[in-house]
Amino acid sequence: MLCENCGKRPATLHFTKIINGQKNEYHLCEQCAKEKGEIFSSSSESFPFHHLLSGLLNFDQMVEEHPLYTNPESQRCETCGLTFSQFKKMGKFGCSDCYKYFELQLEPIFRRIHGNSQHIGKVPLRSGKSIKLKKELSQLKAILQQKIALEEFEEAAKLRDKIRALEHKISESRG
Repeated sequence: MLCENCGKRPATLHFTKIINGQKNEYHLCEQCAKEKGEIFSSSSESFPFHHLLSGLLNFDQMVEEHPLYTNPESQRCETCGLTFSQFKKMGKFGCSDCYKYFELQLEPIFRRIHGNSQHIGKVPLRSGKSIKLKKELSQLKAILQQKIALEEFEEAAKLRDKIRALEHKISESRG
């Protein structure tokens, strides 16, 4: 789509203005948008999204209020050398080990965003019961193999019976 104003350059900015209840959509190139006063800075000076997010979440305050807080400026990932302040500026970690090295700083952030600091997964409501039964079945089969290897045959027989009952329950729920 070309710029609605000059008709020469591609429209890279798309926005909607509502004035006195009247909705107008505009599709302009960056240069025409600047000339019309629709944008205030060039894309090289744009406000990074992770700065907006960290400001909205009171990122610094949450980290500093954590009971085990240590000055993140002095901490550095031993694998990639990234500091926590560099992470805050970039919004990205240098490697997967950064999660381990900055765990104390990240925990309050994860709690605020996700409500918990550990991922427990989601199970669909409709098939949740079936998934749980299948998971339990695979765990019982693994334990059964261990009991057989340890020659604990009485325990293995009890597990075998549980497995059969669970398999029967699963087949009933399908059909």
